Amino acid sequence: MPSVSGRVLTVQNSRGLLLLAGTPLLTVAIVLGGQTVLRRLHTPLTPSLSSAELWTRYRWSLNPSERREAALLLAARSPDSAERSQRLLANQGWGNDPLAAVTLKQQALIAAKFGRTAETQQRWQDLLQRFPQSAASADARYHLGQANPALHTELFQQHPGHPAALAAAAETNKDSPKQTIAALHLARWGARWPGAAIQIREACNRISGAGLNQTDRLSLAQGLASLGDSRAAEACLQGTPTTPASALAIGRVLLRGNAEQQARGKQQLLELAINHPDDPEALEAAALLSEPLRPDPALLDALPKALQQRSADVAAARVRLADATNGDLTNAMAVLRRWPTSPAAWQLQWDLAREALLKDQWERAEALLNAIPSADLPEPLAARQQFWLGLTLSKQNQPAQAKQIWERLVKTHPRSYYTWRAEVRLGRGDLPDLDQASTARSADLSDAFQAHWEPLKSGDPFLDRLWRLGQTQEAWETWRNQQPPSDQPSNPSQKLVEGRLRVAVGDAWTGLSRLWRASLRLVNQTCEERQLLHRSQHPRLLSEVFDTASQQEAVRSELLMAIAKQESRFSPSVSSPVGAIGLLQLMPATAEELAGDSLSQEQLREPTRNAKLGARYLRQLLGQWQDNIVLAVASYNAGPGAASRWVTPDLKQDPELWVERIPYPETRLYTKKVLGNLWAYLGSGSDHCDS
Repeated sequence: MPSVSGRVLTVQNSRGLLLLAGTPLLTVAIVLGGQTVLRRLHTPLTPSLSSAELWTRYRWSLNPSERREAALLLAARSPDSAERSQRLLANQGWGNDPLAAVTLKQQALIAAKFGRTAETQQRWQDLLQRFPQSAASADARYHLGQANPALHTELFQQHPGHPAALAAAAETNKDSPKQTIAALHLARWGARWPGAAIQIREACNRISGAGLNQTDRLSLAQGLASLGDSRAAEACLQGTPTTPASALAIGRVLLRGNAEQQARGKQQLLELAINHPDDPEALEAAALLSEPLRPDPALLDALPKALQQRSADVAAARVRLADATNGDLTNAMAVLRRWPTSPAAWQLQWDLAREALLKDQWERAEALLNAIPSADLPEPLAARQQFWLGLTLSKQNQPAQAKQIWERLVKTHPRSYYTWRAEVRLGRGDLPDLDQASTARSADLSDAFQAHWEPLKSGDPFLDRLWRLGQTQEAWETWRNQQPPSDQPSNPSQKLVEGRLRVAVGDAWTGLSRLWRASLRLVNQTCEERQLLHRSQHPRLLSEVFDTASQQEAVRSELLMAIAKQESRFSPSVSSPVGAIGLLQLMPATAEELAGDSLSQEQLREPTRNAKLGARYLRQLLGQWQDNIVLAVASYNAGPGAASRWVTPDLKQDPELWVERIPYPETRLYTKKVLGNLWAYLGSGSDHCDS
């Protein structure tokens, strides 16, 4: 039995050991004895933190989970530095947290960059063994499957929608016995994936007779239809009876073809509606047959009566055929009030109200605009409704009521074309001089994602966590891995998440399109949700390019971004059907005249050159029209010659009505969108919700 003095000595020695061990021993003690304490100590990290703050957390945090999160965020800040990422992520693949799988994946990719084949293979194998169900393991199966094809089969089965599975399918050799399997996988899960169209067409071309069962033929045909290739889709069927889904997909594409294809498409859609009147596809077929401004009444009459009665699209088409713009509003108002939440009713309301506005029929326009409550409309449509309601009241000598509506519009809606026009009508809304360089360079901001980071709010905690840690590519792939087959349309909330993810990973072309479509369908959003969607639709991409062009050509960078967002969605490689090229969609002849030299298409696609020449052209247009931004923007789309023929007194007295009278529908929409973008970019950072 030790003496008292011995026990004292032991305690003193233990205390000395604790003092000598310092923070590492304290960390071990906490890890072993208090996971709850660690969770309480953990403060969520986000991309909005500075690199210095993240570095402090990485080096000194008592919480190992927080240190790993800081390492991932710091690595995301240096995507082009494999050495830095390697140092940051070393020894961070521990534990059962799903983030360990993400870390192992990144370690494997870094090892591959350095050409360390053995280490790369070992990392992939560790990932597959420890986290076989994680989305990150799809990449392990993809890479290891190069030598072990059975892993690619597993990949198709376990992660069918993951980009790794789509890539493996698209890369399948056309002479492989599994080529048809790969083509079917792409048709069902990713017909628009790069290389998918070639694989699907190859599978259709090589088969004949009973080479494939009917289900497989329908899948291939439907995939081709989703690509807009109606001729190949029909050929691929080889007489196979269509399902409602495939008939709808092929019929929709045929309607966009020549006269003969359109006739076949209408017949296919009509047969779908008659043979399957209770299926959801029948309602969509009825909508497509009702879509033209002057639909074919014989086709509408041929639809099943019960289907006609429950279709808002058919009811709206009947109103158009009755020429309700000049007659009694009874039927029109009945349709609007019966289907206030239907997009068909929303479009009908605006078409009829616009006709009344252009004819100065203010009372009629007011009645139509009031037929659907603002709360039943998506935000952009509600803003449009409220602006024009204010104008109809103003024209009826009710200025106080008009002012009240416009003030509420400005207060409750994000900055857009209609909030700008409301501000102008209220005696505000002045624009800065646009033919001068921007005073504050947006390039002085840190990385756009860091400077304007906001939570994803996807409903999936792990997906939101990846986003929070700057792992945008991994978040996108994880989201894609969870989606249903590509022939099932996503709802507006999914489009919002998808759009934000796509923009974050560099696919602004598709991402901004998804966000715009979401904005036209989401209803009853809170102010915060509306503002988030609005900010997501106005990213400040390629800011250094636009700042440079602004300084060189004396044009506001916000105007350049407003044009680029509408012209190319910030995608330098796009070309229009008429041959316009690049960020600001310049015609080659116009660009060469502006440059004073010949330019190749590749040179014109270069973002800095394209932005500079586009800015030079905008400055010329602003000078030509004495800084009238409406005429300058309309001219950029339709040409100065066309715009000059449209000038009337309305342009000064009622510019909103002048814009609505632009005879080119494309230019009319373009002008409103660009001016709305401009107002939004000029007010970046000022959007907020009053408590």
